[in-house]
Amino acid sequence: MVEQPIRNRQVSGSSPLVGSILSITYSYSSLPAEFIATFVRWAPEPTFCYPSPVPRAFLIDTDTASDDAVALIMALRAPDVRVVAITTVAGNVPVLQSTRNALYTVELCGANVPVYTGADKPLLRTYQNATWFHGRDGLGDHNYPSPHQSAEGVHAVDAIIETVEANPGIVIVTLAPLTNLALALAKKPEIVAKVGRCVVMGGAPCCEGNVTPSAEYNIWVDPEAARIVMHSGLPVELVGWHLCRGDAVVREDDIARILGFNNPLAKFAIECNSHARHAYKVQTREDGIALPDPVAMAIALDPSIGTNWSEHYVDVETQSELTRGMTVVDRLNVAADERNQAVWAPLLEKKRRAKVCWTIDNRRWKEALFSALR
Repeated sequence: MVEQPIRNRQVSGSSPLVGSILSITYSYSSLPAEFIATFVRWAPEPTFCYPSPVPRAFLIDTDTASDDAVALIMALRAPDVRVVAITTVAGNVPVLQSTRNALYTVELCGANVPVYTGADKPLLRTYQNATWFHGRDGLGDHNYPSPHQSAEGVHAVDAIIETVEANPGIVIVTLAPLTNLALALAKKPEIVAKVGRCVVMGGAPCCEGNVTPSAEYNIWVDPEAARIVMHSGLPVELVGWHLCRGDAVVREDDIARILGFNNPLAKFAIECNSHARHAYKVQTREDGIALPDPVAMAIALDPSIGTNWSEHYVDVETQSELTRGMTVVDRLNVAADERNQAVWAPLLEKKRRAKVCWTIDNRRWKEALFSALR
């Protein structure tokens, strides 16, 4: 005979007698039906105790410029996310400016998150910034005040290692050249096993780039670092530059809606992207604000915003100047063919494919943006 508890519930405000009765396991067949009916009538109404959901831990690596700042706001304001650390790297702006911008954004959100300064140049290449796109200070040159908080004394590379080890299953979101992460992997490759997701804003999978015909800026700046990350075995989710274009662009009506929220974060999000908006129109002839880093953050927060995904081996071109930084996606899954095995051997041995996002739900992406800025 299978024994079952009468009421498998936590009862609040009951007498010791009732508590004792409820803690005993009975066989239903051994109790008179009249007793059960009477007991249920006078038993106090139960109070259910549910555990609070544990916030997801995020580590964000950024070269903080205008779109990075908006992505940081989205993460810092997400109710189910705990941003454990922000690490900065040279990219859009020099690393110290990146740190300053990250600290300013954190303070604007009223958050208390440590910021760690990292690599000031790529692994092997000459550093080339993107101030032509984001402005000299990365935030559209609006002369924002200096932050009150200072960066932590620990180097970003060590902070990445320590943060991952202390938070198994952590989500790493990279919005920048991958120099810091590559150095962390070189120093402590074992951290790969403790990363739950690694969302990489970077690359131009099977499409045109934004700094060369074949490469996106984050990968192009430090292709050797990107290659290390792609070969590391990390659970990479590649969110390419193409996803911020077309209907994903924040248009005039979207801008008006955001400014209508009439709060400092909404104003900052639009204002700091003014220089980038102009540069994007010169570059693509599309008018509006393209936000690749916030799109990646939206997907990090909710992967279902990505509507078309597939898993492939992804490598990065480091030898050719013509295609430097190209994210080469084995979209037809031919890497293991005999004619390709020698070139793709390092990735084939790892047997770890990257998840590549091809399309997103543009309505839901914008709703995620609006929600963060309200």
